[in-house]
Amino acid sequence: MYTERSFRKYRHTAQTLVGRGGRITDLSFEMRRNMNGDRMPLYEHVFISRQDLSNTQAEGLVEHFGTVLADNGGTLVEHEYWGVKTMAYKINKNRKGHYAFLRTNAPSEAVQEMERLMRLHDDVMRVLTIKVDEHAEGPSVQMQKRDERDNRRERR
Repeated sequence: MYTERSFRKYRHTAQTLVGRGGRITDLSFEMRRNMNGDRMPLYEHVFISRQDLSNTQAEGLVEHFGTVLADNGGTLVEHEYWGVKTMAYKINKNRKGHYAFLRTNAPSEAVQEMERLMRLHDDVMRVLTIKVDEHAEGPSVQMQKRDERDNRRERR
């Protein structure tokens, strides 16, 4: 268990409650633990898959990488399929790609294994992983933009 003194180096804690003996009872995002006592930080991932996949195949990749996380002790909190989007430049001779967004709660070893498998997978072109303090509530910005566009079309 972490003491108050060793906890000071984590400045981005949301809330700390010190119990008896100087032990931390409420842990920050970085100090969340799974059943084995390992750290469970929060991550957000975006990956782009090839344009010639069908929508169901692209969503199947999300399911596949979610099971990879689960097998390694993590959880897939939420996922979004953003659809086919045009890229700013060609990647592997592709102008478009299927975009997917994942929110995870997993140990770093599980994330590293998932990223390794993503990079080896032929259908995945790019991967971006970011460690976050906390997951935002509601849909991502890309999904909010899509909803706004739908509302504009209804007004016409």
